[in-house]
Amino acid sequence: MDHEAHTWKTFGRFRLLFWGLTLLLLLPASPDAQAQWIQDTSIDARVRRGIDDIYNIEFTKADKEFEEVIRLMPDHPAGYYFQAMTQWWRILSNFEDETHDKEFLSALDRVVSMCEKRLDKNENDVTALFYKGGAVGFQGRLRANRGSWLAAANDGLVALPAIRKAFKLDPTNSDVLLGMGIYNYYADVIPGQYPIIKPVMIFLPGGDKKLGLEQLEIAAQKARYAKVEAMYFLLQTYFSYERQFVRALQLSQELHNKYPRNPLFHRMYGRCYVSLGYWAEAFRVFSEVEEKYRTHQAGFDAYDGREAYYYIGRHLFLAGRFEESIQNLLRCDEICRRVDKNGASGFMSMANLMIGMVYDVQKKRGSALAQYQKVLEMKEYENTYKEARRYTEKPYTRAQ
Repeated sequence: MDHEAHTWKTFGRFRLLFWGLTLLLLLPASPDAQAQWIQDTSIDARVRRGIDDIYNIEFTKADKEFEEVIRLMPDHPAGYYFQAMTQWWRILSNFEDETHDKEFLSALDRVVSMCEKRLDKNENDVTALFYKGGAVGFQGRLRANRGSWLAAANDGLVALPAIRKAFKLDPTNSDVLLGMGIYNYYADVIPGQYPIIKPVMIFLPGGDKKLGLEQLEIAAQKARYAKVEAMYFLLQTYFSYERQFVRALQLSQELHNKYPRNPLFHRMYGRCYVSLGYWAEAFRVFSEVEEKYRTHQAGFDAYDGREAYYYIGRHLFLAGRFEESIQNLLRCDEICRRVDKNGASGFMSMANLMIGMVYDVQKKRGSALAQYQKVLEMKEYENTYKEARRYTEKPYTRAQ
């Protein structure tokens, strides 16, 4: 899934920047404007079932729903667009695997081409503007995650006019508020935190943080198709930027309860408990994640296991259950050595530091020093170097 995990706060902010610039997941139709997109209520219900299947990682069921939408409405972009979204979540399920990228981009191209033909006939076709903006936005999202930052920013420049025009044509549409909210919030917040992107923002309108949050909250409450994505963006925003962990916990709990098969929502639920210091609850949640990983539940992979073992081990360490703690931390380290392809992740660095601390408590000073040296040879994460040097000079004790 969203595999930044413990390093998410840093890398995720750059991802959110480009998600905001590219106005991702700009889904169509509110109840008031539903007839503009899907007049048949049975097809509308099929689309919503398919969306739920995507978020619950039931891709085969989602594919069947959208194939039927395409059969019933072959000249409408909806079925093709959501079919592409199913492919996107397949990519998220194992982001290291790039074999699905070509098919995903091809599906998006088909949506854009269909929308442009509609716009040639009617430049104010709100449906076409929505789906074109969303498709180009998702193209930018993949490019940003693959490191093609300039291409992603260019996609943002293409997507923004389409969605702004759609918003102007239908300003009461709750679903379009997702895209506007993302843009208004991050266009205001990001330049101040990352001055390097200010030159890009010269070509884009200014943002409004307060308005952006309000728009996202409305979309999370009232949007027809974009409700879940709006909730997810709010969750990330409150967690990473606003540091409002209570609100983030509320959102993560609601998302997990509705989509219990979704690993990303499950892990975010646990992270919110960690950020609030509710370790018993975090232990319970990550134990559930670990079980789903261990029993090979669809969608739960090594990245989910890596995070689960780390937080379980950390909880057990804090509880003084050192033997159990080290077993879980070693499992985390083992998985990291398989999946950390670009150097040690934050999980690997923190797990090895904590293993050294356990060894110190157990009076295994030689083993502890070896662990601290390992940490100093890995990528630095937050205070890992500082702590490793500190405990190299003076053994860690429980009183510290």
